[in-house]
Amino acid sequence: MAQRLVGLPAPYFEMETALGNGKDFGKVSLQDYRGKWLVLFFYPLDFTFVCPTEITAMSDRYEEFQQLNCDIIGVSTDSKYSHRAWINTPRDAGGLGSLKYPLGSDITHKVSRDYGVLIEESGVALRGLFIIDPNGELKYQVVHHNDIGRSVEETLRVLQALQAGGLCPANWKPGEKVL
Repeated sequence: MAQRLVGLPAPYFEMETALGNGKDFGKVSLQDYRGKWLVLFFYPLDFTFVCPTEITAMSDRYEEFQQLNCDIIGVSTDSKYSHRAWINTPRDAGGLGSLKYPLGSDITHKVSRDYGVLIEESGVALRGLFIIDPNGELKYQVVHHNDIGRSVEETLRVLQALQAGGLCPANWKPGEKVL
């Protein structure tokens, strides 16, 4: 059973990362994103088929997230070395190419478990996407089957709805009135 995280402080995390330049490693923590919105999304495995479509689509629209004071972290249970190798593999060869945000390595499975997306039997994460506000409160979560890629357009729409400062009706789009 999925746990409710929305409306609560986001579970704290610290992870090693492969930076999007394909050369360097780093570290991230929830605290690093205080004062900004954060899209934290989990995917099952490096070098798979659906995952690169999501990861590169997020990177291709990164500037739009930045304009909304939002950063992005992609996370799987693979190692930072696997992430770096995948970033260094060209897109046309099944890789990612350079990215505009880091990939977090949840090799201990702690972060995936804390966010309720870990498939314990296989040690991989479900496709979970979480939006955390600048104060560290988790405002949005969606978790679904690993066969289905997520919509960057919908993620941007939800982020803008959360920032709109009112009640957003069904099918609300940025620029429309709130209730």
